[in-house]
Amino acid sequence: MKITVDEDKCCGAGQCALIAPEVFDQRDEDGVVVLLDAAPGEEHHGAVRESAQVCPAAAITVDEDA
Repeated sequence: MKITVDEDKCCGAGQCALIAPEVFDQRDEDGVVVLLDAAPGEEHHGAVRESAQVCPAAAITVDEDA
């Protein structure tokens, strides 16, 4: 699994950081997503998928084959 984020799309909702705090964080100044781990361990895959699904701006992309 490989994750990419589009900071320009991010609206700062913060759901990703709440669901998968080991993988996502937010910038203090504007709440934009910060990717902490672009290739997380399998134990985080479910939370990463959920984060991508609930992102209101569709700013998170998950490549399952990477």
